[in-house]
Amino acid sequence: MSQSNRSFSSHNQTEEAPEFTEKVVHINRCAKVVKGGRRFSFAALVVVGNQKGEVGVGYGKAKEVPECIRKGTEQAKKNLVKINLRGETIPHAVRGISDGGEVLLRPATDGTGVIAGGGVRAVLEAVGINNVLSKSLGSNNHLAMVNATMDALLQLRSKDDINSLRFSKPAATEA
Repeated sequence: MSQSNRSFSSHNQTEEAPEFTEKVVHINRCAKVVKGGRRFSFAALVVVGNQKGEVGVGYGKAKEVPECIRKGTEQAKKNLVKINLRGETIPHAVRGISDGGEVLLRPATDGTGVIAGGGVRAVLEAVGINNVLSKSLGSNNHLAMVNATMDALLQLRSKDDINSLRFSKPAATEA
């Protein structure tokens, strides 16, 4: 009977793992020429999210592809952030900038879908946004686009956040 309890507890641990969806956005291969030939190293850009408003980005480097993906996934899980959403879209239009990448995100009505490409789509789907319009305005570098999308998502504010800032009373500064 203890055997079945052990397998049941390990089954619960494996059920928690698929909570996050991970997407490999880009794998970069770099070659170093040495006396015996070429030595390759790899870098993977990975996006991890729970499709309920949390997302993280990681960049892993290693000599083999599976190892760099694993490192990128670990880093992404450490960098998870909570994003303010309104249903299956974003509360308002926003523009994110990172390095040369610039992304414009606009809310869309139900049934529109995710109108985005590459790294922007990966981030938006990992967050759980199903209806949004996007436009890439700057560089098309994968890392810059993903970081610009994250910058845009971090600027999002809910109606409650804005109202609390707008109607909060300033602290009394009487001497």
